[in-house]
Amino acid sequence: MATYRARADWSLEAGADFAKGRYSRGHTLVFGNGFEADGTASPHVVGNKWSVPGAVDPEEMLVGAINTCHMLSFLHIAREAGFLVTRYRDEAEGVMTKREDGEMWVSKVTLRPQITYEGRQPTSAERDRLHQKAHHICFIANSVKTEIVVEETMAPA
Repeated sequence: MATYRARADWSLEAGADFAKGRYSRGHTLVFGNGFEADGTASPHVVGNKWSVPGAVDPEEMLVGAINTCHMLSFLHIAREAGFLVTRYRDEAEGVMTKREDGEMWVSKVTLRPQITYEGRQPTSAERDRLHQKAHHICFIANSVKTEIVVEETMAPA
């Protein structure tokens, strides 16, 4: 068992009008290892005026967590299968939609890894199996309801 920690720290800035929703959503996130990041609400949710440029929003963090977890799981599975991965690049995309009850959620994350191998190249069927196994052991994928789709493309030569 493991425990993970993250602290969010926000305070109302001078001149803001909390009651009317006119306040910055900017905050600081401090993770258990001491790493600190600027956080914000998505500009898609609160608009540009109340979000903070250059800060990461919860939806981006979710997509990033799914992306990173799949990559790390894939690297492990590929190594165990005898493949030598020399590069893994994935430009994942999450989509937020409305549920039937009208609430918003990140309903789908599409992973688009481009993977470079040295030596023997996996067949299409082997790549599919590697991704299926990686998805199966990914802690984050096992923790969310979001549909996760993998569309591996050939890495540029």
